[in-house]
Amino acid sequence: MPKDSKWHQGKFHPQNPNKYLGDPNNIVYRSSWELHFLQWCDRNDNVLEYASEEFSIPYVSPVDNRVHRYYPDGFVKIKHSNGEIKKYIVEIKPLRQTLEPKKPSRVTKTYINEVKTYAVNQAKWKYAREFAEDNSLEFKVLTENDLGIKPYGQRTRRVSKKRNR
Repeated sequence: MPKDSKWHQGKFHPQNPNKYLGDPNNIVYRSSWELHFLQWCDRNDNVLEYASEEFSIPYVSPVDNRVHRYYPDGFVKIKHSNGEIKKYIVEIKPLRQTLEPKKPSRVTKTYINEVKTYAVNQAKWKYAREFAEDNSLEFKVLTENDLGIKPYGQRTRRVSKKRNR
């Protein structure tokens, strides 16, 4: 991954590589939230297995009506406190991207892009839910709320204080 990228990306090195489905030496994360999720999966004793972008689901994009491949952010097999074992397909997104964009008084390029992104995400998630149902899995979209992370706009920045002289 390029070092000058504005996104927090890199390779994840698990402490428990035996839990990872796939090549544990080639686990890529594309955001700090995905890294947070991978760390949680690796360190949580109730997570029996997990994977990151290890399979694709075909979907039809509403933007161009063509078939594309959707790589969900993760897969996780969890033993719940009641002893039940469940398997999940996981997508990690900011909450704002899970909500339909509100139409502003003036339509902007930003709004058009948000509408396209929302429509494509909805199509991906529809196919992911169908895939999950057909394979005895559950599909989950995790947001910053689920991950216990403050939203991008609410993070505190360090400000250096000048001393009075």
